[in-house]
Amino acid sequence: MSNPNLPVSKSKSNSLRVALIGCGRILKKHAEILSSNEIDGMVLDSVCDIEPEKAQQAAEKYHVPAFTDMHELMQHRNPDLVTILTPSGLHASHTIELADYGKDIIVEKPMALRLKDADSMLVACAKNNCRLFVVKQNRFNLPVVKLREALEAGRFGKLVLGTIRVRWCRDQAYYDQDEWRGTWAYDGGVLTNQASHHVDLLEWMMGEVESVHARSSTAMVDIETEDTAVATLKFSNGALGVIEATTATRPKDLEGSISILGATGTVEISGFAVNEMKTWQFADKQPVDEEIEQYSENPPNVYGFGHKAFYENVRDSILQGKPALVDGLEGRKSLELISALYESIETGKEVFLRFTPKKCRLGVIDD
Repeated sequence: MSNPNLPVSKSKSNSLRVALIGCGRILKKHAEILSSNEIDGMVLDSVCDIEPEKAQQAAEKYHVPAFTDMHELMQHRNPDLVTILTPSGLHASHTIELADYGKDIIVEKPMALRLKDADSMLVACAKNNCRLFVVKQNRFNLPVVKLREALEAGRFGKLVLGTIRVRWCRDQAYYDQDEWRGTWAYDGGVLTNQASHHVDLLEWMMGEVESVHARSSTAMVDIETEDTAVATLKFSNGALGVIEATTATRPKDLEGSISILGATGTVEISGFAVNEMKTWQFADKQPVDEEIEQYSENPPNVYGFGHKAFYENVRDSILQGKPALVDGLEGRKSLELISALYESIETGKEVFLRFTPKKCRLGVIDD
């Protein structure tokens, strides 16, 4: 293993030092941003994974110390900020354990698999006076930012219908990479994993959800959970919603989109990463409408470009006291909605929020 006491570069000594816990598939997106000086005031400090080979490979690639025990990392490196990239079913326990060090914490989506675990995370972070941030990078996509601005300006009038579509490809080889993938105990299905960002966007745009009704199937792969799901939603403002999510698209990713329809406007953001401004129509014409095409992006993959803006928001929250766009309480909202979708799938009934899950299998470890 690399030297755990490797000093921080003097040129970066005033930066927030970030430790990454978990060296799986998503590590690359976080590590490349933090190690390439893309973000002023932040630097990658160290990495950790229980598998020594994964930890060492990441350490060598990004030139930082490697650990196989997150507590040893905290004791040796004392980072300013910790990002949890472990399997979803471990997010809660890792957050609660690391909160004892009093350091601010970022956790990848979903923040947890069970609502009671999310609540325990919030309590632990409050008790130890550390901030909790949840990765929802699609909120920072340029076209999504413009959509939100139009919504806040009242340009849609009465909201009528909100729809998200996730049509991605995840074959059996993807799920076979790790034993936890596609399991109820540690991952969940397409709703929890791939579509969770889009579910978050739908609720963020349309407002509080009153009830949901959902169905699912496992169509193309051998996993415990679903690879395909559909749902209808009723929002407290009277609007309706539709969720279509699948990882059974073949042979490659097709679409990750959101559309919002109101009495005086319609916006559809498409592309495979909610990145392409496809439709922008409003009854009241404004100067921004003439230049809206420039607010599309062309990301190389479904992760998009939002992680950089997410980390900048976290930095400004920590160092300048600015509001965090997605803190722990905000992250809990979409988890409750996803839990309600699974409750409906299991019961076959309409589920009203706010509720206590009874049949939802997320985070349940079979004896």
